Amino acid sequence: MARTARLAVPGYPHHLIQRGNNRQAVFVDADDRARYLGMLREVLREQGVALHAYVLMDNHVHLLVSPGEGAALSRLMQRLGTWYTGWFNHRHGRTGALWEGRFRSSLVEADAYLLACMRYIECNPVRAGMVEQAEDFRWSSARHHVGSLSDPLVSDHSLYWSLGNTPFEREATYKAFLADASLEESGNLSKAFLGGRALGSSLFLQRMSESAGRSLQPAKRGRPPKPKPVPD
Repeated sequence: MARTARLAVPGYPHHLIQRGNNRQAVFVDADDRARYLGMLREVLREQGVALHAYVLMDNHVHLLVSPGEGAALSRLMQRLGTWYTGWFNHRHGRTGALWEGRFRSSLVEADAYLLACMRYIECNPVRAGMVEQAEDFRWSSARHHVGSLSDPLVSDHSLYWSLGNTPFEREATYKAFLADASLEESGNLSKAFLGGRALGSSLFLQRMSESAGRSLQPAKRGRPPKPKPVPD
């Protein structure tokens, strides 16, 4: 059965997830993570993709990106995955696949969900019990967004800029926003992202469905209703 073509819309944010094959670790130490980020920076520039948020967990990565053209997402992940796998295998004396076969991608309606998606990504280490605050984790964009450092990888989305008129206002507002994450919101977003579903309002999903030529509305749960009997 042919797989459904991955939806990629130029100029819109997309949440990407790539996991290690069989959930194995894809980063063993800080050198691995630093090399991956260096490669990511190069491939983002090469493919014309803007990165708004990211986190490098032990066995998977989350990226929130906006492509300049639809095909750039697949090229980005293929180029990055192949390049990093070759380096990682050479460094650690291993062979074979490092990543799961396909990365997951979810189109995101910016006005409704972009900031929540950023928070979901940057709070991953908190939910995993690795740190107490998102900005305590070195390998994510959280420190950039709260003003602890300037990360050259990150291209801030206009919605982040709308959080305040000055850098201090934006950073303080976003820091409070990070701390206000809820398990319910995280659970709902996780279901959407792991299912590769587009995330947005009904109107947004309808508009994107018409553009894509296929339905992006979430399927209704349960069995379809039985047809009503036709009267004699």
